[in-house]
Amino acid sequence: MKRTDKLLAAMPENTAALLHNPSNIFYLSGYTGEGLLLVGPEMRAVITDFRYVEAAQKQCPGFAVHAIRAGVSHVQLAHELLQNAGIGRLAIEDNVITVRGMREIEKAMPGIEFIPLDFKPEKLREVKDDDELSRIERACDITCQAFEYICGFIAPGRTEREVQLALDYKMLQLGAEGLAFDTIVASGENGSLPHAVPGEREIREGDMVTIDFGARFEGYDADMTRTVAVGQPSEKMRRIYEIVLHAQETAQAAIAPGMKCSDIDKIARDIITEAGYGDCFGHSTGHGVGIDIHEEPRVSSRSQQILTPGNIVTVEPGIYVPGLGGVRIENTCVVTETGVRALCGASKELRIL
Repeated sequence: MKRTDKLLAAMPENTAALLHNPSNIFYLSGYTGEGLLLVGPEMRAVITDFRYVEAAQKQCPGFAVHAIRAGVSHVQLAHELLQNAGIGRLAIEDNVITVRGMREIEKAMPGIEFIPLDFKPEKLREVKDDDELSRIERACDITCQAFEYICGFIAPGRTEREVQLALDYKMLQLGAEGLAFDTIVASGENGSLPHAVPGEREIREGDMVTIDFGARFEGYDADMTRTVAVGQPSEKMRRIYEIVLHAQETAQAAIAPGMKCSDIDKIARDIITEAGYGDCFGHSTGHGVGIDIHEEPRVSSRSQQILTPGNIVTVEPGIYVPGLGGVRIENTCVVTETGVRALCGASKELRIL
């Protein structure tokens, strides 16, 4: 069944959906330009402007491409299409549209009944098909290759920013269409910052360096974190690494269909807490990955979601000690029919550079 058919099957009869979220538009149609997507019974339409008409026609065959015209906005054109099709109910992404935007939609669409789309496209996106998995696998492969390269580049005297730029460029050289997110390179004491911004700090002998990065390939993301040592780290940091590695491997191995996300989080959190660093692990254990770098399901203590084959999630516990540094180790993984398969093949053993 096509993705648009699945979406309509989850909605009330004789109802259309108006998509604003670019990630949902891409998922349902393949279109990457600006505009809206209108999906309804016997209706598959991209609403855009002159600049994107040709691109839309190439990217999403099977969809009618409509260009706005003078005096007629995207939403007004959508209203015309709804009227022509005799559809009076419209589901909208109420998590995306602003209050002002909703007022404009209501004004442009008299006589239409509005209902929330209620994250239905995002729910469909939680389970990846074979094509999506193939793209994510390629993104992870590029990411792993770039990691092997950067391990030969990192050295005392290099700045975090230099490492970031070299890593980003290498991913593009290897075939990435872009970056999944802004690369994190955190050395020494900066490693205590989970989302550190690479700066001018020079890497020193004895530093631990945490690198969180990912390639994007054909619209889909990879997410991987490795922490390496430049020279011999302190015994304390080496011990912290061993704790995080144990937490990551144990939680990852526990992933399987039917497992609750909060239980996976608990496995990693208990190991770190029992080692005395519970207060130094303040984020969730993982998250879904796909078109967006953060998707459902969330592998957190609050998530009651049950894992199912086709879910792709990260497993990324960490320990962060202010003034000392930190360690995070992360794999992107796919839930299989019988368990889990890691999509990032780079070794997780501590590398001494």
